[in-house]
Amino acid sequence: MERLLILAGILAVWWAAAFHYGPTVVPDPPATLAAGRRLAADGTLLAALGDSALVYLSGYLAAAAAAVPLGLAMGAAGRLGKAFEPYVYALAATPRVAFVPLVIVLLGLGVEAKVFIVFLGAIMPILVNTYAGVLAADDELVEMARSTGAGKLRIFLHIVLPGALPFVVAGLRLGATIGLINTVVAELYTAVQGLGGLLALYGNTFRMAEYFAIVITLAFAGVAVTEGLRLVEQRFARWRTR
Repeated sequence: MERLLILAGILAVWWAAAFHYGPTVVPDPPATLAAGRRLAADGTLLAALGDSALVYLSGYLAAAAAAVPLGLAMGAAGRLGKAFEPYVYALAATPRVAFVPLVIVLLGLGVEAKVFIVFLGAIMPILVNTYAGVLAADDELVEMARSTGAGKLRIFLHIVLPGALPFVVAGLRLGATIGLINTVVAELYTAVQGLGGLLALYGNTFRMAEYFAIVITLAFAGVAVTEGLRLVEQRFARWRTR
């Protein structure tokens, strides 16, 4: 019920802004919906969504596959992980947009450059959160396990890893959001394709109804990704309980 009330409030504000600024700046919801239908009917929206999904999923999954093992290794390595810590935090604090010109020089304007830009955006939140999750392991449980003769591997698998899972999933959520943003950035800076390319096209030609339709599509994509990760988190929570 609360979500429906919030949605109604957003639509009311949107309609008021459209009335105040006019359709050339802020189109109203029916005009945006009609533009979205036209883009879906002629295949423009589906083709752009497919291009963006390929770039996004390739970069994000590569980031997750690299960041989770690295974060676990840093946390388990003790002093060696601490030695890498300032460099990881420095990279995490550096805006990934700063690397875009270098990526273009090295990889060109094709799909590889876009995927790598998404990878750069998604990897750091996942890595930092995974590392923090390992460091947050319950010291009392670890000491208790050691006193019963449990080895390092068993302690890691049965205490450290389950305790780190909420941090890992939080990092995956943050990485998913930043990866989606970087997908649009990559498509704007490199070969203009996908949803980011449509944003540039419609924004530059002041076709605001189509522009808002693409923005709404990106918002729905973000909700779908975060809700999917929430379901994954719930499954992991049941596994931790068992």
